[in-house]
Amino acid sequence: MRKSFQIGGAFIGVIVGAGFASGQEVLQFFTSFGIYGIIGSFIAMALFAFLGMNLTQLGSRLQTKSHQHAIRYICGKYLGPVVDVAITFFLFGVTVVMFSGSGAIFEQQFGIPGSVGNILMAVLVIASVMLNVQKVISLIGAFTPVLLVVVIIITAYSLFNFEMSAAEIDAATAAAANSQAAPHWLLGAILYVSYNLAAGAAMMTVMGGTVKDEKVAAWGGIIGGLGLGLLILLINVSMLTQLKEIAVVPMPMLVLANNISPLIGAIMSIVLLGMIYNTAVGMLYAFTARIVKSDSPKFKVSVIGFGTIAFASSFFGFVTLVGTVYPVMGYLGFTLIAAIVIAWFRRRKGQVAKEALS
Repeated sequence: MRKSFQIGGAFIGVIVGAGFASGQEVLQFFTSFGIYGIIGSFIAMALFAFLGMNLTQLGSRLQTKSHQHAIRYICGKYLGPVVDVAITFFLFGVTVVMFSGSGAIFEQQFGIPGSVGNILMAVLVIASVMLNVQKVISLIGAFTPVLLVVVIIITAYSLFNFEMSAAEIDAATAAAANSQAAPHWLLGAILYVSYNLAAGAAMMTVMGGTVKDEKVAAWGGIIGGLGLGLLILLINVSMLTQLKEIAVVPMPMLVLANNISPLIGAIMSIVLLGMIYNTAVGMLYAFTARIVKSDSPKFKVSVIGFGTIAFASSFFGFVTLVGTVYPVMGYLGFTLIAAIVIAWFRRRKGQVAKEALS
């Protein structure tokens, strides 16, 4: 079970990057829809658990070292290569968003030019990705418990110190309408899972491939999915209490943390940087491993090259990148979700048939 929790923590760490932990993604896909965003949080939790279970289990079954074989197994001979290329492209895109997010934190919290944050994060991530996959998974999961504790503190403080009537929530939601990343709350929730799946599927299958016991891998996916859903719910509730204040800032959770105390704000900044680091490491590793075999002599050189290009691309602006890259990625991720669900039904049907014959 310890290995399952390790996989689950790493799963959360891969998904919870700059946009998630800062609250920007949750604001755009959940909180901006008001009360309906809370319903969306539970839907996202169920989907993350189900899809994460399938991906980590498949990775274990195939003993995969990159997402290529797993995705082509799920999506088939013709659709598989298309989804594979799309996922590979967006792995790089998310790496760019993470580097940009680190710059946004340095600027908002410390008053330091964003370029400094971009550079420091890029150097740290590139150095880390040169390690082996087991060390990468351990690093990715390290910050997850700390994030959960800080988010619980912020949520508890928000609930005890801020009260909003239904009318006030409706007014704040209307004011935040421009932040909505989808035309409907249900579509927003599914889109959120979809693009995170498109980005995280690669690393999830690789994590599943590190264990031979499919049940251990599957439980890792379930634990990670439920943990993600809990974080979405807590962040959503805490931001809903102060929606007017945080609707237009790039790092909403950082504002809420600073409202409690400068110390909590500083801790949250460090946690955010840690989660950005987690996701950037996972994405850059999975992207490079798809292009160049991880045991190839060219792997480390490729990491430096791809990391440098991602750094150069990170100056387009954090909020702009989140609002542009992620929704497009979400629509493409629908294909992957559909393929996973169909593959699950086929496998279940095959199991039932075997049991009937035995």
